[in-house]
Amino acid sequence: MFDPTRLAALVAVAEAGSITRAAARLGYTAPALSQQLAKLEREAGAALLVRHHRGARLTAAGELLVLRARRVLDEMDRARHELSRLAGLSGGRLRVGTFTTAGIHLLPPVLSAFRRAHPDVELSVTDYEPPGGIAAVASGEVDLALTHAYEPGPAAPVPSGVCVEPLLVEELVLITAVGQVLSEGTGRLPVTELAGRPLISSAPAHPPRRGVENALAEVGATPAVVCESPGYALVCALVSAGIGMAVVPEMVAAMSPTPLSVRRLEPAAFRRTISVVHHGERASGAAATLCALLRGGFGRATSVQ
Repeated sequence: MFDPTRLAALVAVAEAGSITRAAARLGYTAPALSQQLAKLEREAGAALLVRHHRGARLTAAGELLVLRARRVLDEMDRARHELSRLAGLSGGRLRVGTFTTAGIHLLPPVLSAFRRAHPDVELSVTDYEPPGGIAAVASGEVDLALTHAYEPGPAAPVPSGVCVEPLLVEELVLITAVGQVLSEGTGRLPVTELAGRPLISSAPAHPPRRGVENALAEVGATPAVVCESPGYALVCALVSAGIGMAVVPEMVAAMSPTPLSVRRLEPAAFRRTISVVHHGERASGAAATLCALLRGGFGRATSVQ
């Protein structure tokens, strides 16, 4: 019998492409995750991964097990959801933390589905600028929270007893006003093309701005920052008006109410991972149920990007 935790670890490595990245997403140390994978290989009686200098790849046996593991884990999530319903969920309170983009574009339909299934559970939603939601779950302010992390960028520390589960990974893309020169073409645009261009950016410490500035610094160039805005809605509006261009998550670009042109960047190293923060096996029935709905809801969100 395979351990579900180890199956989840193998799936995480398959998706992340390396043990180190998978460990960071799951809240493990890399050695601890390697031990779990070694035990799984002993259970399977076959090598599941081949390590190389850039990460790890699945063997044929690993690919077969990942395919089956995803089905097993999906069934377990479904069972948790159904058992939570059997347990009642006829009262109590569920406190949810979120950040603005997810709170506007992704969370409402999931909460609506939860409310239809469990109308007697009192819901409350609080806004936290990431990574504030992690601390809020750890301290008990909320039962679960949505948060995000940018690459490149430092990973936020994860307190003991808290799980950070990735739901969606999206690239950061260049947005410009419709018809601008850099919007032409379908291939990826080298980030060096942004040197000297009018850039609408966030605060100096914001990861997308630091990532772009660092990439340009490597070739001895700098962007010309013409505006610093803390909110993506304002960034998109200013870009649409032709004030400048910006680098934003692709979800932000796709859901902007103002017309924009979108171009992917080269290298494709700028990403944002959206995760749900919860207490793992210690989560309440209501929190576990909402987590299951979030997995399904974010999966559908990925398919329409």
